[in-house]
Amino acid sequence: MRQQEQKYKIGIVCYPTFGGSGVLATELGIALSDKGYEVHFITYKQPVRLSMGFHPNTYFHEVKVPTYPLFEFPPYETALASAMVDVILKQNLDLLHVHYAIPHASAAYFARQILKKSGKDIPFITTLHGTDITLVGRDTTYEQVVTFSINESDAITAVSDSLKNETYEFFNIEKEIHVIPNFVDVRRFHQTDKHHFKQMLAPEGERILVHVSNFRPVKRVSDVIKIFEKVRKEIPAKLLMIGDGPDRQNVEDLARSLGLYNDIRFLGKQEQISEILSIADLFLLPSETESFGLSALEAMACSVPLIASNSGGLPEINIQGETGFLSNVGDIDDMAMNAICILKDITQLTEFKKHALAHARKFEKQHIIPMYEKLYCEVISAYRTEKENRLIAK
Repeated sequence: MRQQEQKYKIGIVCYPTFGGSGVLATELGIALSDKGYEVHFITYKQPVRLSMGFHPNTYFHEVKVPTYPLFEFPPYETALASAMVDVILKQNLDLLHVHYAIPHASAAYFARQILKKSGKDIPFITTLHGTDITLVGRDTTYEQVVTFSINESDAITAVSDSLKNETYEFFNIEKEIHVIPNFVDVRRFHQTDKHHFKQMLAPEGERILVHVSNFRPVKRVSDVIKIFEKVRKEIPAKLLMIGDGPDRQNVEDLARSLGLYNDIRFLGKQEQISEILSIADLFLLPSETESFGLSALEAMACSVPLIASNSGGLPEINIQGETGFLSNVGDIDDMAMNAICILKDITQLTEFKKHALAHARKFEKQHIIPMYEKLYCEVISAYRTEKENRLIAK
């Protein structure tokens, strides 16, 4: 049996997009590879953050999804399971870690059943990130499969206590859910001197507000514009909107109709988020729900206080009246009032920035990665012991 200090070969399955689950999975894989683990990413496209530098212990395996006239919707889950089997056998992996339940957990179960015929079946861990539980997974179309595949996982983690509780509330989960929060790399996310950028965007010393998301309805991006409108009436300000998605055109139209467009920059998807956050004074996140709020944590690591909804896991990272403020979902008047409270006085703004950074440091990756390492060791050891016992029983 391997000891904990030995390094495993880990397969990581995730969505390769700018969303929180893909970002966390990629950052986790990079951090593990830096510690000597061999990490294999299995997905349909190279993860965004994996392209930001060379990492010698990481490998990317592209999932190929063939198209045939028969298929109106190409069967990605089947192609993914086949890719998992191929990588596990050829690379002799010790563990699969799948991020986001749909369809990764069910594909992992499918792959393991195939592998049992070869005697090379391995355990898999499922990490729940949010909308796979709070939105998509609760759809009756998916609920039974989601419940089954989560329960078949050898371990389950969630990124916040809020998400853990919601999972138990809405699904018949029979196993323990381990809470391992998202983390931030303060070597990359920290405030740097970008005064020349700030001077270009806010030449009259205006306060700079920032929002980062995928512009889906759950993010309530129109609320960001409405909050900004109220703040701008009291304080000279600019707004930076980072990201893209289905609601972008609607909020651009809203900004024009309110006469705000010239004070807002819609920057689209950006990779160097830390440079933009370095010039920000306040981060706005009025989402309907957030399982954790990774973008908010990254902002706080850059010394940016937070105005957010009192929903999901956000109260677990945003300390009321210290790192920012929390308001009820949709209460733009309260959010705007709190934003003005932070921004109107430079001494107070400086205090909020200091507290935001101090709290973010509690989520530095060196505090969180060992929690995953410990779980990996426990799961692999238990799985191998159980497998040995089955062989002895035969």
